[in-house]
Amino acid sequence: MKYKREQTGGEYLLQVEHLKKYFPINVNMFGRAAGYVKAVDDVSFRVRPGTTVGIVGESGCGKSTMGRTILRLYDPTEGRVLFDGIDLARLRRGALRPLRRDIQMIFQDPYSSLPPRMPVGEIIGEAVKVHRIVPRSELREYVLEVMKECGLPAHYYERYPHEFSGGQRQRICIARTLALKPRLVICDEPVSALDVSIQAQIINLLEDLQEKQSLTYIFISHDLSVVRHISDEVGVMYLGSLVEYSPVEDLFEHPLHPYTRALLGAVPVPDPDARREHPALTGDIPSPANPPSGCKFHTRCEHCMEICSKRAPEYREVRPGHFVACHLCGEDAAD
Repeated sequence: MKYKREQTGGEYLLQVEHLKKYFPINVNMFGRAAGYVKAVDDVSFRVRPGTTVGIVGESGCGKSTMGRTILRLYDPTEGRVLFDGIDLARLRRGALRPLRRDIQMIFQDPYSSLPPRMPVGEIIGEAVKVHRIVPRSELREYVLEVMKECGLPAHYYERYPHEFSGGQRQRICIARTLALKPRLVICDEPVSALDVSIQAQIINLLEDLQEKQSLTYIFISHDLSVVRHISDEVGVMYLGSLVEYSPVEDLFEHPLHPYTRALLGAVPVPDPDARREHPALTGDIPSPANPPSGCKFHTRCEHCMEICSKRAPEYREVRPGHFVACHLCGEDAAD
């Protein structure tokens, strides 16, 4: 099947441009909505091949919805999602299906994301058969090889999901994803439901597989320590929008947005006598159905100015590769 490709320079595998996803609320009998939940509101970023972009933020900020909208599990309200020059947002379902194998997702909950009545071999091999990646006569050997790469013994092939722990189930989810030989994997908090020791094993597995197969990741998480370890670039989301985006070390060493600083201030410190460099976040996140005017963060920001409640800040590049949306970050922020 032929696709209309746009000239993107080849530097980026994925380009998300002004992506929006609104959910209608209180729809009346005429199909008119009384309002919208702005789950993803004008998000833009780019991902280079073979790298990892981390997306962080509080629960309810729209991280997972953004990942599912990129994958077209949700149809976008507005914006473009360019994957290798192809705008996924404009493709019909039939035209999108052959591209499904190139973009895969690892879901957050390894307990609910596996069908309970299918053995492991069928779970991993089901999509392989649909996309005809290998002949049926070679399917079993192919699935066993994928299982081996993901640290799953061969005797797991005939066993069922309820027989495994959370870490083992997440390895099955990863094997199911990688069996399709994807180019981009969206990891939706893949370690949040696991013990800390198991988290380290899964993160190391993802890094090893990325190195071997030149995978590209979008890693969604609320754990800043995990994001710092695995990511090359990091985007910080608040109430559906990106408020800061930069290379990982620049963001952690020189955060510019007050929200980013507050998130870093909330990270646990093992030393009880250590002083926090950034103040912890206070207050509750506003409703995405009725976001504050101006800067969405101004109701919780200790540096709030008069302009913050009246005008939304421009999302701009203040240092090479470092973007931020904040009135505090004017021309002098680049110095």
